[in-house]
This record gives sequence, C-alpha cells and structure tokens, in this order.
Amino acid sequence: MAAEKLRDLSQPIDVGLLDATVAAFYGTGSKEERSAADQILRDLQNNPDMWLQVVHILQNTKNLNTKFFALQVLEGVIKYRWNALPVEQRDGMKNYISDVIVQLSSNEASFRMERLYVNKLNIILVQILKHDWPARWRSFIPDLVSAAKTSETICENCMAILKLLSEEVFDFSRGEMTQNKIKELKQSLNSEFQLIHELCLYVLSASQRTELIRATLSTLHAFLSWIPLGYIFESPLLETLLKFFPMPSYRNLTLQCLTEVAALSFGDFYNVQYVKMYNIFMAQLQTVLPLNTNIPEAYGHGSSEEQAFIQNLALFFTSFFKSHIRVLEAPGDNIAALLMGLEYLIKISYVDDTEVFKVCLDYWNSFVLELFEAHHNLDNPAVAANMMGLQIPMLPGMVDGIGSQLMQRRQLYAEPMSKLRMLMISRMAKPEEVLIVEDENGNIVRETMKDNDVLVQYKIMRETLIYLSHLDHDDTEKQMLKKLSKQLSGEDWNWNNLNTLCWAIGSISGSMMEEQENRFLVMVIRDLLNLCEITKGKDNKAVIASNIMYVVGQYPRFLRAHWKFLKTVVNKLFEFMHETHPGVQDMACDTFLKIVQKCKRKFVIVQVGENEPFVSELLSGLPTTVADLEPHQIHTFYESVGHMIQAETDSKKRDEYLQRLMDLPNQKWAEIIGQARISVDFLKDQDVIRTVLNILQTNTSVASSLGTYFLPQISLIFLDMLNVYRMYSELISSSIAEGGPFASKTSYVKLLRSVKRETLKLIETFLDKAEDQPQTGKQFVPPMMDPVLLDYARNLPDARESEVLSLFATIINKYKGAMTDDVPRIFEAVFQCTLEMITKNFEDYPEHRLKFFSLLRAIATHCFPALIHLSSQQLKLVMDSIIWAFRHTERNIAETGLNLLLEMLKNFQNSEFCNQFYRTYFLTIEQEIFAVLTDTFHKPGFKLHVLVLQHLFCLVETGLLTEPLWDVATVSYAYPSNAIFVREYTIKLLSTSFPNMTAAEVTQFVNGGLFESRNDLSTFKNHIRDFLVQSKEFSAQDNKDLYAEEAAAQRERERQRMLSIPGLIAPNEIQDEMLDS
Repeated sequence: MAAEKLRDLSQPIDVGLLDATVAAFYGTGSKEERSAADQILRDLQNNPDMWLQVVHILQNTKNLNTKFFALQVLEGVIKYRWNALPVEQRDGMKNYISDVIVQLSSNEASFRMERLYVNKLNIILVQILKHDWPARWRSFIPDLVSAAKTSETICENCMAILKLLSEEVFDFSRGEMTQNKIKELKQSLNSEFQLIHELCLYVLSASQRTELIRATLSTLHAFLSWIPLGYIFESPLLETLLKFFPMPSYRNLTLQCLTEVAALSFGDFYNVQYVKMYNIFMAQLQTVLPLNTNIPEAYGHGSSEEQAFIQNLALFFTSFFKSHIRVLEAPGDNIAALLMGLEYLIKISYVDDTEVFKVCLDYWNSFVLELFEAHHNLDNPAVAANMMGLQIPMLPGMVDGIGSQLMQRRQLYAEPMSKLRMLMISRMAKPEEVLIVEDENGNIVRETMKDNDVLVQYKIMRETLIYLSHLDHDDTEKQMLKKLSKQLSGEDWNWNNLNTLCWAIGSISGSMMEEQENRFLVMVIRDLLNLCEITKGKDNKAVIASNIMYVVGQYPRFLRAHWKFLKTVVNKLFEFMHETHPGVQDMACDTFLKIVQKCKRKFVIVQVGENEPFVSELLSGLPTTVADLEPHQIHTFYESVGHMIQAETDSKKRDEYLQRLMDLPNQKWAEIIGQARISVDFLKDQDVIRTVLNILQTNTSVASSLGTYFLPQISLIFLDMLNVYRMYSELISSSIAEGGPFASKTSYVKLLRSVKRETLKLIETFLDKAEDQPQTGKQFVPPMMDPVLLDYARNLPDARESEVLSLFATIINKYKGAMTDDVPRIFEAVFQCTLEMITKNFEDYPEHRLKFFSLLRAIATHCFPALIHLSSQQLKLVMDSIIWAFRHTERNIAETGLNLLLEMLKNFQNSEFCNQFYRTYFLTIEQEIFAVLTDTFHKPGFKLHVLVLQHLFCLVETGLLTEPLWDVATVSYAYPSNAIFVREYTIKLLSTSFPNMTAAEVTQFVNGGLFESRNDLSTFKNHIRDFLVQSKEFSAQDNKDLYAEEAAAQRERERQRMLSIPGLIAPNEIQDEMLDS
C-alpha cells in the first residue's frame, strides 16, 4: 500500500497521500483498506516526531478530517509533553495557532465556513494557555482584547476563546490541574478582568450584530459566577442586561446571565441593587408573560425557545429566592412583587416536564425546610435567631419578639404554602411499594421495572410535604379530605388523581400527633373502602385496591392501636389475594408482610371479643387463603406468618403454630421421601424436583423470619435433605460427564442445581439467623462435611455451587474462633480447586470469585492462627489470590480483596512471623497497590489503596521490621535502615512508571508528601490525589470516586438530622420492636 511511505517522517509528509489515507479510514475504501488506514494513522499518532509535521499538514490540506487528525496529534503533545519541549518550538506553535485563528476569523465568509475548524483551534489554544499563561505569556489578555477591536467577527471568536478559558479554569479544573495551578489561573483572570469587562460593555452598547451580541452574552454568562462584584453592581452592566431582556432573540441568554447574578450571595452590601433589579425584572416579565397565562398549557404548545424560556425563568426565580428572599420580605412595597414571583413559580411547577419540575421542587424543598426549621427551633431562641439571619446578642424578652417575627413570616407565606400543599398532593410521585401502574395504552398492569428517577423525586416530595404538614396540620388534612370527597362524589374521579392523593396521604405518616392522625385515617380508610364497594370495573377496583394497600402499609402506629381496623385490613388483604388482576396479589402479600413485621404481637394475643389469637384462626384457614397464590407469593405469606409465630413467647404454643404452619409442605415432603425409599428414581422426575424445590423455598422463608425457633422444623428434614443433596449432586456430575460441557446448560441440570442451592441457602439462613449457641453449630456442621464440602471438591468445576463458599463464610463469621480446627479441612476441600477456576481470567465464575474472597476474609478475621500454620506454598497462594482480587475491575471483588489484605497486614504485624512475612511480601504489595492506584480502572478502591500504603509507610518507619527488605545477595549497598531503602525504592518505582514527571517532582512527592504526612490520613490522601493529577493519568476523567469517603460522611450527618423530625423517616422503616406490645 502506497500509504506505507507516510511512516517515514524524516522528510515533509506527503499531504495528498495522508488525505487519501484519512478518507479511506472514514469509509471510502473497502474493509481491508479501512483497517490498514486505521493502523497507519494509529502508528503516526503514537510517533513522538509526528507533531513536528502538524504545521506542514495544516497549511497544505483542504480536508477537514485531515486537519482534525493533525490537531489531535498536537493536542496529545500539549497535554502530556508540552513543558518538555524546547522554547522555540513552543513559541513557534503558539504563534502559528494564533495567526491561523486571526486569519480565519477576520472575515465573515471564512469564519462561517471554517467554523468547526476554528472551534477546534480555539480549544488547542486554551490547552496551551493552561500551561503557559500567565508566566510565559503575560500579554495574552491585552493582545486578545486589542485584536477583538479590529473586526466584529474576530471579536465574536475572542468571546468564544474567553468563554472556553473561563470554563476550563472554573468549571472543569478539579482533577485536571493541581490545586496551585488552578489558584494561579483564577488570580490571573481576576486581575486582568477589567479589559474583558470593558470589551463586553463596549460590544453590548455599540454593536448591532445579533451573533456578536449573543456570543458576548454567552461569554458573560460564563464569567458572572466569579468576577469581582464591583464589575456587576458598580457599572452599567445590570441595566444593560435588563434592557436586553424583553427582546425575543436575547431573552434566554439575558435570563441566564441574570440568573447567575441572582445566585451570587455575599452578605448585604448590594441589597438595594438586588431589590431594584427584581422590581424592574418583574415589571418587564408581566409584559412578556402576563401572570394570568396558563403556563403549563403555554409550555405544552410552545416552541423549544419558549420552553427554554420557562425553564430559565424557573432557574431565575429559584436562584434569586434562595439567596435574596429575605431582602424582599421587609415590610414595604416589595412584598407584592415577592408574592407574585412565588405565584409564577407555583404555576411553572405544574408544567409537565421532569427537568422543569426538578428545578422547582428542589427550591420548594429547601424553602419549606427553612420555614419549618425556624418554627421547629422556637424552643431554642438562639438557633431561631440565627435561622432568621439576626446577628444579635440575646436579651431577656427577646424570645417573644423573635417568636412574633417568625409568626409574621409564616403568616406572610400562609397562602403560597397552602397552594404548595395542593401542588405536592396533585403531583406526588409513585412510591416504591406500589406495583400497579398505568401503561401507555391506558391499561392497569403490574410494574416491570423500577424507575429510579421517580423514586428520588418521591423522596424529595415526601420530605417537602412532611415539612408542609408540620407547618399547618389542619390545612394539610383539610386539603386531602376535600380531594378525597371529590373522588367519592365522582366530580374529580380518575386514576391519576386518586393515586397521587393516596401516595401523598401515605407519605406523611408519622408527622401528625397521634390523635389527629387516628381521626384523619379513620375517615380516609372508611372512604377508600366505600369507594372500593361503589366503583365498578376490574381496572378501577385494582387501582383502588393498590391505594388501600399502600395507605394502610404506611401507618403501622394506627393499626397497632386499632385492632378492629387491623383485622379488617388484613381480611381485606386476604380478599385481594384471590384477585387475579396483575400486581394485586403481589402487593397484597408484600403489604401483609410489612404490616405483620410492625404489628406481630397483636396477632398472637387473644383480642377482646375473640375466642383465639388471630394467628390460630389464620392457620386453620391457611389452605383456602393461599389457594390462588403463585409459589413466590406463598413464600412471602409463609415468611409473614413466621414473624407472627416468632412473637409468641410460650414455646409450647410456638412449636404448635410452627407445626400447623408447616403441615402442608411437611406432608408433601414425607410423601416424596417415602416414595424415594421405595424407588430412588422417583426423585428424578422433573415435577418431583420442582416440588422439592418449592418445599425448600417455603422452609427458607419461614427460617428467615423465625430464626432460632425454626430448630424443630429443620431438625425434622435435615438429614433427608442432605441425602437428596448428595443424590442430586451425583446426578448432575454424571449428566455433565456424559453430556459434555453443554449438559450444564440444560433445564434438567439447572433444576437439580437449584435444589442444591436452595438447600445451602436454607442451612445458611437458619444458621445466620439463629442465636449463636455453639451446640447448634456442633449439631449441623459435622454432618455437612462430606455431603457438602467434599462433594464440592469431587465435582467438576461447572457443577460446583458457589453457595458452599458463602455457607462456610457464614459459619465462620458466626462461630468465629470455635471453627479454627476445621479451617484446614475447609481449605483442603475448596481452596486449590476454586483458585484454578477463577485465576484463568477475570470473567469466568463471577459468583465463586466474590464468595471465595469473602470466605478468605472470614478466615483471616476469625481464624488467623489457622493461616499461620499454612505451608509457605499455601500462603503464597493466598497472597497471590488477594493480589488477583484487588486487580479486578469488578468493584465488590476488588474491595473484598483490599479489605482482606488490610486484615492480613495488621494480623501479621502483631504476630511472631512479622519479619518473615513482610520480607517476602512488602515490596510486591507496594508495587501492586501503586499499579492499581495509578491505572485509572480502579478508582472506587481509592480509599482502601490509600489505607494500605499508609499502613506500609507507617510500619517501615516504626522500626518493627528488623531484617533488611532488600535482597542482600544481589544488592551490595547496605542501606542504613529499611525506611531509607523504601523511600529510594518508591522513588525509583514511580520514576520508571511515569517518565513524563521530573525526578524532583517524584522525590518531593515521596519524601515531602507520603513519608512526611503518613500519620495524618487526610493530608496523605490529598498528596496522593495531587500526584495522580500531576502524573496526567487522571486528567479528563470523572474523578468523583477519589472523593467518595467525604461524601459518605455527609450522608450519615443527614440521616441523624432526619431522625430528629417526626415522620421524615417513615414509621415502617424505623426499628421499633418495643412499641408493639
């Protein structure tokens, strides 16, 4: 292929040939030509001298794709090698790029035609600026501004460059540049802003060109969030912006700029200007969009520009109110404009668009929270004063004053708040528990997938409505009951209205005082049950049923206090369990489980007017109640009854209830085992296998809720169950041996394996939930050694159940040190054979991987002495497998591996084998951890990588390691101490891995960064973050995982706050065993 000539870069490249190669790559050639072209272009891109040809290519080609290819090569050099280039090469490139930009943007025709190319050149210029400005290119901003004044098109392009620069420095810099570089660039932009500011104002006052004015507004928008405030408030800028606002072609851009100004918040200095801006704005808005407009309807029919305007309007109001609503509250002329603004925002909140609604909802949530907190903290005047923004010492008698101010403020907002309650009730999002939805054809069906966005929205709306309810319980109740009576009268009846109303009613559970809540609920449940009676039509009934179930599931406190209602509700649920409409039975079973968990004591005591406890009555009618349910629903039902039985304190009654509950499955089980004793082949029938599986699943469900008290039932079936396990295991092995690799995929083998898995799951569930009585362990663990453990070792890899690993991990976590003697047997059975399965690659047997490392971690944590007695070969296998684990890109496996490594490092440090262990593994671990820390595929493990490195560096400085870590046989130089050796080793390791960093940078990072700050985790972590950015491996990526720990601490603080406000954490999510007595 002629294009091979391109590889020779000793003379100027043949541009025509390069054009042809690029064209072949973009699809003019055959498949072979494309891949050959791809290979050549890749090689050229990787050639370090290729960038010297860039100017030659750009000057001689007309093809846009070729230009982009050349600029891509250049971008790579600027990003990774710029500072290493000679000064004259850097300056030559800078001048060339600047000249081309000026030349192309100096006349209208070439600027419009070459727009894409110019945009790419702008990006390249800004990449260079990030390195060279301000130190090596002091005159950049003055040059740019003077060029802008020469022609309107150049000016338009200068605006684009300034906008890019601002975004690079202020918006995208985290993780791209080191903290110091960001600071330096911000200071430069600030100090030189005057020139830019004058240019913008000059354009806005003098130019008539729409494109230029739009470009200038867009640049201003990028700058407004950070420029010194005097440029905004002490110059004609705001007036100019407000002048442009009513003009349709600038309306959206101006509104975005005003929003940036509205979002600034810095004390009271410019309050007067803010009030003036708001009032002028409101006067203009009424001419653009009169208040009596039906905004949701206008939005529905509007063009995309008009829709964007409504969205921007929402952003303006929410930003302004978030920062400056207090200024407008002062008694006087502004209150009317303030209330009108809130009215606009409530109308915009009804717009049927998720993004617009999110913006409004986010503001309503924070606004209502602020009103609520001031009202909530009235008992603590200092806090309340602080909330009010009053910085004053507290004097006696002040409290009443603050109280009355708070009351005035609540009075001021009473009407908007009432409208807001209506909004929340009529737009409530669907909670997770509701399984019945309307599909796009208007049919009521079972939901197939959870929509996370809706769940997040529900959470915020629920929180907002709870605050609103606290601010005025009576208004909340009145609005809900009024809306409900309209459903009954048929005036307002439709599925959506009933759904949102019931979801809203369910969501405020726990926020009212108990007697008000009781009175309110009696009316709600009575009305809903009536509605169910009087409404005809299967779909309608399904919707009402789902709403009744949702509401009652949310109010356990009410049900506990009212047995009659609780009984009626549960019987209603039993009724719904026969209703075959999709989703109704599932929801009935889920709601039953939810209610029983919260009210279980009520079902095992004899209630007034009853002859026996409800649980006994239920067990008598059990076969008819579950007659129409699917197997998975029956399992939920059984789990619920398990919870009831668990609440019975009399062990004799408890065992009797358990026996009655398990009567049906036990009869079936006895029948199957009896038949199997006559002929083993009976167990091979597919229907029999399915029945066995179903019986085991039912047992698992009851074991999960009954815990220790499940002992009599599991003892009854345990040994027979292990025999079935062994038999099915042999069947699987023979099927795979005869049928080859595909046999494991057949439905028959899959079914047999599900029985094995369910057996393991049942034992694991029981042992996990049972109280740790060693005799339980002694009764159940030994009989499992052969049928379960040795069976695992005997089986073919494809027939091994990963659940064996998790079962033994559970056993070790449960019985801890008592299992130490059994570890060698467990090790022998599962270790070698599992490692062979999972170390061939990173993909096969994903389940076994995770469970294998969890088992290892359990052993390292609770049975560490057993690990010390392994031979050095076996320990090497363990260490290799840990390294293998944390190299995984699968997050759970890598984290389990790293946690396991930390346990091992700490345990060995405290054992007599400390020197021996670290001499063998210290350097390997350090090298491997640095490898995953810097390769960008393992960011989620950042926190743990840092902890391992910190452990190693702290350990080596303690002097605990008395034997040399270096290999005495090969290294002739005797280092004074291990600490000095490790410093040198680390510098060498990082210098060879990152040739693009100078020796001084690496040495500074290792000595000044890591070793100096090793005892202070957060500084240590920041040094590592900065190093990752400097090494350039991490720039241009999403680096939020490096900050994950800080985010988690914030979440915990938020949970503590929520617990202090009644209703914020739903009553059915709070563990409140004590109340149920």
